[in-house]
Amino acid sequence: MTNPLYDMLLGARADSAAPLLHLAGDGVVTYAAMDASAARVAGLLRARGLGRGDRLAMQTAKSPEALALYLGCVRAGVIVLPLNTAYTPDEMAYFIGDASPKLVVVDPSAEAALGQPAREAGATILTLDAEGAGSLTEALADATPTDAPEPCSGDDLACLLYTSGTTGRSKGAMLSHDNLVSNARTLMACWRFTSDDVLLHALPIFHAHGLFVACNVAMAAGASMIWQPGFDAGAVIAALPRASVMMGVPTFYTRLLADEAFTREVAGHMRLFTSGSAPLLAETHDAFRARTGHAILERYGMTETGMNTSNPYDGDRRAGTVGRPLPGVELRVTDPETAAPLPEGETGMIEVRGPNVFKGYWQMPEKTAEELRADGWFITGDLGVVSADGYVTIVGRQKDLIITGGYNVYPREVEAVLDDQPGVSESAVIGLPHPDFGEGVVAVVVPEPGAAPDLDAIAGAVRSQLANYKRPKHYLLRDALPRNTMGKVQKNALRAEHAALFSGTPEDMAKAGG
Repeated sequence: MTNPLYDMLLGARADSAAPLLHLAGDGVVTYAAMDASAARVAGLLRARGLGRGDRLAMQTAKSPEALALYLGCVRAGVIVLPLNTAYTPDEMAYFIGDASPKLVVVDPSAEAALGQPAREAGATILTLDAEGAGSLTEALADATPTDAPEPCSGDDLACLLYTSGTTGRSKGAMLSHDNLVSNARTLMACWRFTSDDVLLHALPIFHAHGLFVACNVAMAAGASMIWQPGFDAGAVIAALPRASVMMGVPTFYTRLLADEAFTREVAGHMRLFTSGSAPLLAETHDAFRARTGHAILERYGMTETGMNTSNPYDGDRRAGTVGRPLPGVELRVTDPETAAPLPEGETGMIEVRGPNVFKGYWQMPEKTAEELRADGWFITGDLGVVSADGYVTIVGRQKDLIITGGYNVYPREVEAVLDDQPGVSESAVIGLPHPDFGEGVVAVVVPEPGAAPDLDAIAGAVRSQLANYKRPKHYLLRDALPRNTMGKVQKNALRAEHAALFSGTPEDMAKAGG
């Protein structure tokens, strides 16, 4: 028995002097050096009683040492829980209590607050800061490296990746070695990664995008990464001439476009830009192509599945779509009520099946049964439509579907009209409780810098393009939309903030457009 994930990431290059990480200045971490660090981490875990199937939770800043901690867990057969650095101590206490890790690694500033939750879960705490210092690093100085990776099967769990928890209790998605290996190898082939590539890595590594897409794909190909602690437009622009690929979220690209130093020449050495984790506006896609000559490749994935679809490397990268299903991944659109498959061109629930689909939710068999069918189809919660030639368009999340007066309104359809209006940077359409219609459609509009959108004119444009029931009953202006760390708009926060908009007297309702 081998260790499938570690073998793919580092096993074939354990003695290689090829660069893995390019650090600030002229610093380099080779594949061999990272393998040695991971072996030392695995030795420390073994000495502390962690073995195959045990859990380790890590809430640490992005650093080479944090990457080595992830890889050391994989080498030791330990299930890793990468946790968002923005989580509060109360949120962390939930994850620790739910997953019962034997070891928790956090920034030194969080050690005191997490001491009690860790003790109650039977865990010990070590620390690791953004500079790679802490009690973990001190303990590693005396650790004996393991001779070889812990044997694991493809079905063994490699990771518990917790969902964002925007609608209730966060769920731990159980991802196996085979899940992560299959997805990395598929993306490596589809996106033409080779050992000659240099990936500009400015994403966080507590998230599937930065860790399992960016890092895993680069290492599977033997490529190197320009390792940046986070996204800074100036630093990215300075590094791009040394890179060949960049993976980002839409916010990365809008910020680059806002910088005059981002020119066609700066991007001239690049072969690929990809975007994910949040919808990329067609306007951003078109503006980026006009500025650089590059069409951003948008793809679609989830915590529970890794990547499901991708626009093609060769061929039409269509703005507003997430491309076709990846090789080995099946995708269908079904009626949310009956689960019956729907024909091309009809909007419904997206379901996927393939080797990338997770094993279920940690300690939640009932929730697993609700969302993962016995025949392997995963109910994504995303509403979408498939074109006649197989391109998938995401319409929105099922929880964001608005039912007003008995009619279904898909927010993305309304947002597409709003985003095209003069002076509008972006928009979010939500449904709020309405005494007559059940839910009322509300548009939240963000102006372009220095612009003052004419809401009456916008409402007129909407009237000319959309049926009456789809038209917003109220328009709100705000400077920015609330987003999570990966750039997804938090519509739940908007709904909570404006929940009482349509309540009150008839006079209030009239003012609100109700």
